[in-house]
Amino acid sequence: MRRLDGNAPVQYVEHPVPESLRAHVAGLWHLRDTEPTCQVQTIYPDGFCELIAHFAAPPQCLEGREFRPQGRTLFAAQRLGAVRLRREHALDCFGVRLRPEASSLLGTDVLRQSRERILDLANIDAPLSRRLHAAALSFVAGDTAKLERLLRARCASHSIDESVAQAVACIRGSGGQMRIESVARAAGCSLRSLHGRVRREVGLTPKEFSRLMRLQATLRTLDSGDGTLTEMAVNHGFADQAHATRELRRVTGLAPTRLRAA
Repeated sequence: MRRLDGNAPVQYVEHPVPESLRAHVAGLWHLRDTEPTCQVQTIYPDGFCELIAHFAAPPQCLEGREFRPQGRTLFAAQRLGAVRLRREHALDCFGVRLRPEASSLLGTDVLRQSRERILDLANIDAPLSRRLHAAALSFVAGDTAKLERLLRARCASHSIDESVAQAVACIRGSGGQMRIESVARAAGCSLRSLHGRVRREVGLTPKEFSRLMRLQATLRTLDSGDGTLTEMAVNHGFADQAHATRELRRVTGLAPTRLRAA
């Protein structure tokens, strides 16, 4: 997303994460779009879970073959497929982007059961849902203390697995191209242990998370318009352009040429 200031219809702002939250929280963002649209919007998976609070009417999310209304507060869990949203009203929402190694902040059972879903937070933890919505409203109004206290208390009860954090750092740093065997060695654990620990704490297997990091790196290259499609495939670790095309089409539904044009 882009940040647009002034009177532009779309305004997206990334806020600094307080020091006390940085082990668990990767970003805090606020998005406003004052122009209603019935056009379907597609969001590609990026390996991050999010807590989201809607201040205006939430959009509808495609579930199966139907668009269904979202809740006022949400837990957007890990997924390998794209999210498709439709809305008829202005959008105003705030998000807490969790670090991948902190994806189980709401519990490992919640993370496991919510894969490929965006859940109404009120159905998971009603008190947290109410407090998050109120704290997010205060945050965008300029009072950041309430949200920091809420998240700090929640994070205090969740311990980060340092081996998982190291594995995530290796995979992200390599754009998803580091071999999983090398990731396991860097994290100081066996392949089997790495697989179980990453799946439990991140919500994806190491290979799945690597695939998403490679996808995101590829999308950034397509967005920049640098190089040919063949060069893009080689630079991001695909066997060839056909391999890159299959992977991108599987997740986005579009070939690289159409993605670049978009």
